[in-house]
Amino acid sequence: MLRLLGALLALLLLPLLTAETALRINYTGDLAPGTRTRHRDALWLGHAWVDGRKTDRDVEALARRLRDTGIRDLYVHSGPLEHDGTLPPSAYRKARWFTDAVHRELPGVRVQAWLGDVLATETPDGLRLERAATRTAILASTRAVLDAGFQGAHFDLEPLHSGDRNYLALLDDLRDLTHARGAVLSVAAHQIDPLPAFHSFWGTTTGHPKWWSQAYFGQVARRVDQIAVMSYDTMQPTQGLYGGYVAQQTSLALEVTPDGTDLLMGLPFYHENRFGHWAHAETVPAAVRGVRLGLSRTDAGRARFGVAMYVDFAATEADWRAYRDGWAATSPTAS
Repeated sequence: MLRLLGALLALLLLPLLTAETALRINYTGDLAPGTRTRHRDALWLGHAWVDGRKTDRDVEALARRLRDTGIRDLYVHSGPLEHDGTLPPSAYRKARWFTDAVHRELPGVRVQAWLGDVLATETPDGLRLERAATRTAILASTRAVLDAGFQGAHFDLEPLHSGDRNYLALLDDLRDLTHARGAVLSVAAHQIDPLPAFHSFWGTTTGHPKWWSQAYFGQVARRVDQIAVMSYDTMQPTQGLYGGYVAQQTSLALEVTPDGTDLLMGLPFYHENRFGHWAHAETVPAAVRGVRLGLSRTDAGRARFGVAMYVDFAATEADWRAYRDGWAATSPTAS
């Protein structure tokens, strides 16, 4: 009986050990020349920038931090959306002040309204994209933030299951709206299946299909101007495995993202320890090297590519130094 149980355990663990070994190998290799910033990077910012807690002095300090980096876009938290898709103006009451201040201190940097909510995909409460009235309300909320001075809208709706057609329909409508206004449409994207159909297996096992299929990722990427992969909270226990995972995710995303869409890979500028995220493993140096390895192997000359840092209020000096030294150091300006 013990031998049988041992054999069954080995059969269960073998695929996992094989996958983890492949990730560690994926973290090795040479970096292609020029795999540095294309000056299309982004930073997620907390709600304090638009709710009245920040001052001109804070913007000046932010500008000093961001000058001479590759950051072109700021995603400033301006929600969350209500469950019916509406957004109270009080949520972003200092938006005009902030956008004007950024444009004064950082010419050429765009400010996008970061909008999100919990979806009712795994719990009874939340945003329901299957309701036409909800999608219509989201469009109205997007018009309102653009009227308030934002140059784009950045959506982070979770948990969003792979294959959700209502989300694709919403993106089609949002693209028409933002493009008519000369604004940017961007989204935060789930990670891609590390193994074929892994989202189906994980969803059946846990009730939470964390990943998207690569095909669905491509469908989303074709509908937006920017897609930022949330390449953190990966459950990887070491820097080598995490970096290899990021390299894999970078390659998978590059394969299906159109040349006309900006692809950004997320960097973990936060330090939590909980299930799914270990601060000692998910580090900025490991993520940056993983990004560069994936870029080197898959499309080293890709122009519309960058990294996105999550999140400003949790970042340390070491995080910023790793970004600058590993990615944003001197490089040719992208066209």
